[in-house]
Amino acid sequence: MSTPCVYCESTVERHDPVYAREEGSEERAFCNYACLAAYIDDEGLTTGTCCEWSPA
Repeated sequence: MSTPCVYCESTVERHDPVYAREEGSEERAFCNYACLAAYIDDEGLTTGTCCEWSPA
């Protein structure tokens, strides 16, 4: 069975795959952490997210 990488569409089984899932969605396969990181950057998934912080 051949699973394509969400980011580069290469076969993930040929690499060191990483699987990620958002709550309530299907699992997504990436070749490695580099493809996952690039996907996060390209999709802007960290934009507007942060932990709550207040100065002491």
